[in-house]
Amino acid sequence: MFYTKIESPVGPLLLAGDERGLCQLRFVAGRRKTVVPREWTREDAPFRDAVRQLRAYFAGELKKFDLTLAPEGTPFQLCVWEKLREIPYGETISYGELARRIGRPQAARAVGLANGANPIAIIIPCHRVIGANGTLTGYGGGLPIKKKLLALESRQLRLV
Repeated sequence: MFYTKIESPVGPLLLAGDERGLCQLRFVAGRRKTVVPREWTREDAPFRDAVRQLRAYFAGELKKFDLTLAPEGTPFQLCVWEKLREIPYGETISYGELARRIGRPQAARAVGLANGANPIAIIIPCHRVIGANGTLTGYGGGLPIKKKLLALESRQLRLV
């Protein structure tokens, strides 16, 4: 596995991937601190396009990422993460609505767990899922970062 670290307006990010594509985008600090496994190799070149697109996103110039992704998860998680990618920029939905969109209307809690296990933050936009009553709920990078990302997408904030 290759990785790189970049600075971003929401703190340092770790990107990891292999020949299949981008496998992880994690917050280095935050609720779940990221530690790089010893067997990974630092290599910036494979992530140039991802870094370019992330910078454009933070500048408010990119609304949809075009990257080869290779998240690892259960079939249910992969289904949830694929549906997350269909939530348009600047929009939010509830966990219950996401459960309905995957055809499992009673699975809002399971959807929440899959959402929380998303290995490719920001690009797979789990920050666009909120509570049924409109409140912000858990986020791997912390609620202040979720709030910033949603403000960026609603054009209330420019991060760079």
